[in-house]
Amino acid sequence: MKTLTLSGILALGISLPTVMLVSSPGAVNSAPSRTFDLTYSAEIHDLPAGTKEVDLWLPFPQSDEYQKILSAKVNSAFPTKIETASQYGNKMVHLVVKNPTAATIPVTMEFTVERKERVQKNFMEVKTTNDGKAPQNLQRWLQADHLVPLDQRIREMSGEITAGKKTDVDKARSIYDYVLANMKYDKSGTGWGNGDIYWACDAKRGNCTDFHALFIGLARTAGIPAKFEIGFPLPADKREGEIAGYHCWAEFWLNGYGWVPVDISEAWKDPARREYFFGAHDANRVQFSIGRDVTLSPQQAGAPLNYFIYPYAEVDGKAFSQINKKFTFREVGTQAASTPN
Repeated sequence: MKTLTLSGILALGISLPTVMLVSSPGAVNSAPSRTFDLTYSAEIHDLPAGTKEVDLWLPFPQSDEYQKILSAKVNSAFPTKIETASQYGNKMVHLVVKNPTAATIPVTMEFTVERKERVQKNFMEVKTTNDGKAPQNLQRWLQADHLVPLDQRIREMSGEITAGKKTDVDKARSIYDYVLANMKYDKSGTGWGNGDIYWACDAKRGNCTDFHALFIGLARTAGIPAKFEIGFPLPADKREGEIAGYHCWAEFWLNGYGWVPVDISEAWKDPARREYFFGAHDANRVQFSIGRDVTLSPQQAGAPLNYFIYPYAEVDGKAFSQINKKFTFREVGTQAASTPN
């Protein structure tokens, strides 16, 4: 049996039923962190008779300064390939099944992840002047999304909220405080969860998607780049169990400093940490993708995805929603913040 690294697989263009990634945990973190096994399961079911082709895409998490994918495995009876979309750099598993003989197609991804707390509170010391370190795609995070238009109504709201504020950090804080004061975390009824900025403005309630759609739209119209990020929450008081659904959060850009994390829906749920979540993301999460209006790789036949956290499938070129999904985690290690000597 041959073993290929991820880079080798991509370079050769080889698709394998199972892909393994392994790396060393590295040095001990000084910030609080959680290390956990995460299982992401998806099963297409009730495929129509006579189906010619099934395409399935699953989001695939990446390592960065605050999140390390220590190992990963994709289990499928069919060949899979890890793709990287050019739009936002999101990674994803893509699976194609020609002329399926069964009505179900199961796929499971298994990860070991180390997630580190991210706290960036010293931005008050930085002058908002460009130091030349801005990312190349920064302009994208000033543009509208389909459900986050930057029209006159949103510009006027943003102008009123940030009136009298001279710096970007002060403007961002005013917008953060406005969303906290005017939104309610409420998932009753319908309409919530789409990240529709007009829904947030009018209904003044919703989930994390709605909270951060409002923040991002108001920030962008104030000239502050802001981006959407999505993954799964890890219950702070549990070491294992099923994850009921996704969680999302945001970052905004300060010239001369960089990206600043915010999580307004978590701040709403925990008033004692409202100050904390302006400039921080705790370790109780794992990120899978960024951006709205997501184009997959290879590109899907259907419309761009509102956001990408759940499995997406097409049957003979049309979106197919008959997909069961389940997400579970098991803690394998935690680390508190180090105490200075």
